[in-house]
Amino acid sequence: MTASMSVTSAETDLELARALLIANKEATLVMVRGDEVYTSTERGVKPLLRMVNEGRSLAGFAVADKVVGKAPALLYAILGPSAVFSPVMSWTGRAVLLAAGIATSYDQLVAHIQNRANDGQCPMDSSVANVYDPYEAVDVLKAALSRMMGRTSA
Repeated sequence: MTASMSVTSAETDLELARALLIANKEATLVMVRGDEVYTSTERGVKPLLRMVNEGRSLAGFAVADKVVGKAPALLYAILGPSAVFSPVMSWTGRAVLLAAGIATSYDQLVAHIQNRANDGQCPMDSSVANVYDPYEAVDVLKAALSRMMGRTSA
């Protein structure tokens, strides 16, 4: 095998994460590092916020995430995966990831992530529109999530 034909493990991990995300319609997040594979079916930023709260690191992991806007990108900046793939990624999400040194790939790059009703911007991304520090974003996102959960259960 020549050097130009070799594939790094990070690239292989990202390809596997992407394939698993696409193959599993229930999956919202797939993380791969070598033989370690983790899948989540939770929607939104909840699993990422939990990982940040638990002090977890995604160093060395390649991640495939259903949708990546600015909010999850700020959390990935803390968690530190080597690469993030998303079928739909926003410009600001991509900019945050690249600024954090995280490789990106996507199928579609969009101006902003739509909310679930498709009639406006994602509320999580809206909540961090003027936030640039990932650690500040954690508190802002927790508060936004709390407000949303209060609304849904009312």
